Amino acid sequence: MPIEVKELPCREGKIGQITLNSPATLNSLSGEMIDEMQNTLEGWAESREICLVILKGAGDKAFCAGGDIRELYDSLSEEGRADEAGDFFVREYRLDYTVHQFPKPVITIAHGAVMGGGLGLLTASRYRLVLPDITMAMPEITIGLFPDVGASWFLNRLPGRLGLFMGLTGARLNVSDVMRVGLADMALLPEQADDLVARLQEESWSGETAVDDNRLFRLVKQLEHPDYRALPESQLAKHEQAIARLSGGDHLPDIVDQLLQADIDTDWWKASMDNLRGGCPVTAWLVWHQLKKGQQMSLKDIFRMELTMATRCTQRPDLREGIRARLIDRDQSPQWSFASVADVPEEVIESHFEPELDDSNDPMGLN
Repeated sequence: MPIEVKELPCREGKIGQITLNSPATLNSLSGEMIDEMQNTLEGWAESREICLVILKGAGDKAFCAGGDIRELYDSLSEEGRADEAGDFFVREYRLDYTVHQFPKPVITIAHGAVMGGGLGLLTASRYRLVLPDITMAMPEITIGLFPDVGASWFLNRLPGRLGLFMGLTGARLNVSDVMRVGLADMALLPEQADDLVARLQEESWSGETAVDDNRLFRLVKQLEHPDYRALPESQLAKHEQAIARLSGGDHLPDIVDQLLQADIDTDWWKASMDNLRGGCPVTAWLVWHQLKKGQQMSLKDIFRMELTMATRCTQRPDLREGIRARLIDRDQSPQWSFASVADVPEEVIESHFEPELDDSNDPMGLN
């Protein structure tokens, strides 16, 4: 089964628990997994018994490493299946919006790889709890997509231009980085996560969201923080001043050049620059524009904008080529449609934001 669903009994009420159950694929979100999660959450939203929801990932390597891009590649590659790729994003965005707007508290307990679609689920949750082994990133520039699943919303809320930097470089954040910039609410040790679930089952839950959320908030706040001196050293603490300085400016090609030419000799920085150097030039522009446009948008309009962007990406060659080079043939040499950021025509970028979706033409049915 792509997900494991449990209804955990409490002193009063129940906790709905969904475990992403595809450890062999690092719990990447397949269409089947998305559909089953959507159906489960819709049922729990109406249930009088389910008072809280917990999201977890199976195995020891990942909460969720993103969307199942091998499945996506198949639909992009086979004649007559192009619409399936666009439909995948419709369903994924609908799921993320459902978590954002869920009428009961959602607690995500994330470990290991938390990337792309996994970060979308985490940031959509009311309580974002992470274990010390997490690696968080939005690495879509390496495959010719863009930071999706609401990244125009959550990357814009990071300090300085860190959101732009993460989108351009796919930089990997450790638990100390994540806590430093507020992408999670609390770090827990693995045994604390298990104890938390058991502790929640000892409580009486009323089914009244405000009352239950207040009780849950107090319980989470009572948890003992791990000794942060024992956690990995923050890479952002070392690099955030350089990131702010080098990511400043109003001309994207200049910013890209500044980043690539910076004299910074650390493994973390080099890995980030390798992603930027070999990444898709169209993606760099999409990151630039989605963050600018998203600053003044509601969450619903951000989701609609990003769905249009994702649909356009399925209709252009870069996404298929990026997945081929990174994960199918693994030659790590994608042939992008344009050689550099400076070469990308403005009309190509503008086409990713048309048509604009609203209540009359939104296939997600957001309300």
